[in-house]
Amino acid sequence: MRQKSKEVLIEYIKENQDKLYKIAYVYTKNQEMALDVVQEAITKALENIGKLRNEEFVKTWFYRILINESLKAIKNKVYECELSENTKYSSHEEKLVQNLDIYSSIEKLNEKIKTVIFLRYFENLKLEEIARITNTNISTVKSRLYKGIKEIRKEIERSRL
Repeated sequence: MRQKSKEVLIEYIKENQDKLYKIAYVYTKNQEMALDVVQEAITKALENIGKLRNEEFVKTWFYRILINESLKAIKNKVYECELSENTKYSSHEEKLVQNLDIYSSIEKLNEKIKTVIFLRYFENLKLEEIARITNTNISTVKSRLYKGIKEIRKEIERSRL
């Protein structure tokens, strides 16, 4: 079963590499750091493939690893990332920067709420999947989602004044 799980994981990573990078980039705001986070998450997933009990949950299982690695990288302050007017962006990064108001509002949220908002609206995951990824019950996910939406609205309204 371990070999089959490994094959399922590798296939999932190959098919979703851009999405995985995007997730890491939203957290780290740095191209090199995001690539490092994805690489570290892949390494951890491959090392721990035996802990994946059901291949159907490879997506949620890997998301949890990727998000944890992203948060770990931020908390350890492995890299400092600053947005400046002189920064040159790739076309992929440019799309992210265009939505800076929304991202900066989301960035001000606490990590648990930010994770729920990101998974729901940027990854279009169902609340049940988010609950599995974050290892919380669905009512907690709903509460964090609605609190996050409310805080984002307030922040955007404040910035428009």
